[in-house]
Amino acid sequence: MVEKVRRLTRQRKVGHAGTLDPLATGLLVVCLGQATRLVPYLIGHDKSYRATLRLGQSTDTYDAEGRITYEHRGPLPDRSEVEAVLPAFIGEIEQEPPAFSAVKQAGEPLYRRARRGEEVAAPPRRVRIHRLELVGWNPPYLTLEIDCSAGTYVRSLAHDIGRRLGCGAHVAGLVRTRSGPFRLEEAVSLEELTSAGEWRRCLLPMDAGLGDLPAVVLSSDEVARVGFGQALAGPVPADERPVRAYSDDGRLIAILHFDPTANLWRPKVVLAGMEGGATSSHSDKREGP
Repeated sequence: MVEKVRRLTRQRKVGHAGTLDPLATGLLVVCLGQATRLVPYLIGHDKSYRATLRLGQSTDTYDAEGRITYEHRGPLPDRSEVEAVLPAFIGEIEQEPPAFSAVKQAGEPLYRRARRGEEVAAPPRRVRIHRLELVGWNPPYLTLEIDCSAGTYVRSLAHDIGRRLGCGAHVAGLVRTRSGPFRLEEAVSLEELTSAGEWRRCLLPMDAGLGDLPAVVLSSDEVARVGFGQALAGPVPADERPVRAYSDDGRLIAILHFDPTANLWRPKVVLAGMEGGATSSHSDKREGP
């Protein structure tokens, strides 16, 4: 998708804020130009998914593209039994990433080792499931709506639910419906982007996904100093979040991080134009995700 957007827009810098599984569809946040430098501040957003699970079968990839490793021969659980196990997965849980995943060990994605037939055991990670709701029932298929933290593997969640039910399960379909403030119903399809005539009209402001970060307005002198990469004096923050720094005419200038050892705010990302002419994000000029 990144390559298609790059060809369409003729932008050299194109990136995304969160990988989708090959089986998955739905929302993908794509950043162009200087907005690619903001990707680290977008990938940590909570996500929402609509997942279709197939009960009665487990696979090595935890989805429908894998090899079946277990097939249940007895009766499948009914709807009430499924609903009864879901609360156990809500909140902070420990989750083992699938062997066929992009998680890296010794610098190599696990899926490459798994495809070579090597034994793969990824270390478990802590994730948070905010909401897990059964919204569709058509045995052996069921549909879940999931709100979760970044880094959650829905495939692992499906596998663990199947294991808890004793019948096995895998993901048969997956749609990402939200990433932070970005929602699928507001997204632009590739076909729409191609037929839009002027793709720039489809862009959002560069700070569209940064609303969870505090904002400050800099003086003209501070704007100039940030443009040279210089640190600024300022109040000690209440938490560790970076801040969005704007000029007094609404331009997003930089992302500042607090350095507690020096009690200074240091520019971590200085946006285009401060090394040459700042790209507007608050105004009508748009160049962003």
